[in-house]
Amino acid sequence: MTGLFVTFEGGDGVGKSTQAALLEKWLGERGRTVVRTREPGGTAVGERIRDIVLHHRGHVDPRAEALLYAADRAHHVATVVRPALARGEVVIQDRYLDSSVAYQGAGRVLDPDEIRRLSLWAAGGLLPDVTVLLDLDEASARTRLDAADKPFDRLEAEKAEFHARVRAAFLALAAAEPERFLVVDAALPVDEIAALVRARVGEHLV
Repeated sequence: MTGLFVTFEGGDGVGKSTQAALLEKWLGERGRTVVRTREPGGTAVGERIRDIVLHHRGHVDPRAEALLYAADRAHHVATVVRPALARGEVVIQDRYLDSSVAYQGAGRVLDPDEIRRLSLWAAGGLLPDVTVLLDLDEASARTRLDAADKPFDRLEAEKAEFHARVRAAFLALAAAEPERFLVVDAALPVDEIAALVRARVGEHLV
């Protein structure tokens, strides 16, 4: 077996965690060893960075924010993702470098190309085999977040214009790399989305 790297991307409230869990279950039933993880986070170091970038009360300079995400990514890829792939396991990850390009590049109005180069450097050039983009308009996503009835983190709390830029950036990334991305309407029923994800990931299983 060879390792497989699958990432889930999209705005806040689109259902990434739900779909990642369903894919993990499906792969496990087929005898694959799965490592399910997330960015930021996924390691002890990463969880401390996650607390800063998502829950710090007060301003964080956009460039500093981008560098914190890159630091988390570098450590996470080196200590979790690459070792799992080397063992022939499937890594299912909630957010990766495309989120940095969308959120810090477009959302924070930094240079998306610079953010991508920084992210690729941090990850040692590692790209996913499959990236599932769950696409949902920002108004519907906000309605879902409101219904969850929990405090917003720093990014979730940003204004609609921020989230509109993020969504547009994700769609542009997907259009530029159609061989890697699967774009799915996040308004579809959960089981329909899961079936589309399984079909795409199944093409990569050996």
